[in-house]
Amino acid sequence: MEIVPEMYALAVGAGLLAGVINTLAGSGSLVTLYALVAMGLPATVANGTNRIGVLIQSGVALATMRAHGVKRPTGLLWMVTATTAGAVVGAWGATQTDPDILEWIIIGVMWATLLAVFFRRSDWSRKKSEDDSGRPSVTKIAVLVLVGAWGGFLQAGVGILLLVALVLVAGKNVIEATTIKLVVVLVYTVVTIPIFLMEEQIHLELGLVMGLGQAVGGWLGGRFAATSPRAPIWIRRLLVVVIVVAALELMGAFAVIGGLL
Repeated sequence: MEIVPEMYALAVGAGLLAGVINTLAGSGSLVTLYALVAMGLPATVANGTNRIGVLIQSGVALATMRAHGVKRPTGLLWMVTATTAGAVVGAWGATQTDPDILEWIIIGVMWATLLAVFFRRSDWSRKKSEDDSGRPSVTKIAVLVLVGAWGGFLQAGVGILLLVALVLVAGKNVIEATTIKLVVVLVYTVVTIPIFLMEEQIHLELGLVMGLGQAVGGWLGGRFAATSPRAPIWIRRLLVVVIVVAALELMGAFAVIGGLL
């Protein structure tokens, strides 16, 4: 596929927007996936290529938050292990599946997640995380394995699912949940990228260019999450907006509206 200058601009712009959204909430991959497909990549290659930017953005955002004093959360090892195990299985499944059949599954997950964001609203503003120094429950492990499998399979929406799982199931506050999300995504992306490379489903050049934009977006999002006292409120609001817009777009609502105008 021939790369023209306009594609570089689109890749960087989409990456910047997705980097901010992914760091603070999730589903920024919907932006990058649409951009990559619009540039002419097959959906399977777009799905693999997207992982390059996610890796870069997660590393930059995590380093930014640590530089601004965000501490290492407790229970990190078992959470990373559970999600990475699921992600390996999901990534393999993604290389064997026609992505077209996933759209209505994604839509269902988005609307279900929106309901979860409004459920137990006080949990989203908690100051301290629950004590998880003991052995994690089977339920917590199972939920994170399933979320990891989704992330390995498609990536889009996994940030939202992780935040919901970490806040509502694992009992973390929003800032700790955001930090854990970045670590989890960083680790399982390192593990799953070789799977997509072996199946020749990564366009490395576009992935690296898009990653530059996502690095800047990750830095901006990480800095805001670490320094703003109102970050938990805005993260929850952004979650709601991103979920609604993503679900409506996947349902074709905006295309219908555009056809009526």
